[in-house]
Formats: sequence, C-alpha cells, structure tokens
Amino acid sequence: MKLLPIAALLLLFDSASVAVAQTTPVDLLRKNGCMACHGLVHKQVGPGFAQIAERYRNDPEAPPRLAEKIRNGSVGAWGRVIMPRQSLVSEADSRVLATWVLSQPPLAKR
Repeated sequence: MKLLPIAALLLLFDSASVAVAQTTPVDLLRKNGCMACHGLVHKQVGPGFAQIAERYRNDPEAPPRLAEKIRNGSVGAWGRVIMPRQSLVSEADSRVLATWVLSQPPLAKR
C-alpha cells in the first residue's frame, strides 16, 4: 500500500522533467540569438523568416540544406550579407529551426 503513493510521485516527477526538457523552435531562436539578424517577416540584417520560407517553399531539398546553412554559414544567398557559422547549434536543433523557418506562412497571407 505504501508503494502506490511513491510510484505516483515518481510518475509525476518523470513527466514533469519531460515537459521541462521540451524546447520549442521559438526557444531555440531566442537561445541562439537568431532574432538579432532575422525578423519574422522582413529583412533586418539577414532575410526575414517568411522571406526564407517563400524562397524555398517548393524545394524538397530545402530542409537539410537550410539546416546546413544554419550550422556552417553561407555567403551570397541573400546579397552580400554573410550568414555566420553557428557552430554552437546542434545538428538536431538546426533541423528543428530549418523546419520551423520553412513552415512560415506565405507573405501575402500575413
């Protein structure tokens, strides 16, 4: 009988740790400083996320390529502005960010 409350507490703590461990794409944007250069819709230093989504919307190869650009940087894709390498962003996080960026709605529907 005494084990039942203990088991219930263990389940509660286990599910709470899972909830805390989940990171949203917006959390990743903030954590990695993406908003310092990119706007949600329009260009700041680099293109807005909606602009990126618009350019690559129908490209099935875009998600892995964009994830690679996030981690390794790029030059010339959007003019002379350099996308610096983001080596502190994990491969998994770069895939999450790329998928989120590409999921932004078309510019005309905003």
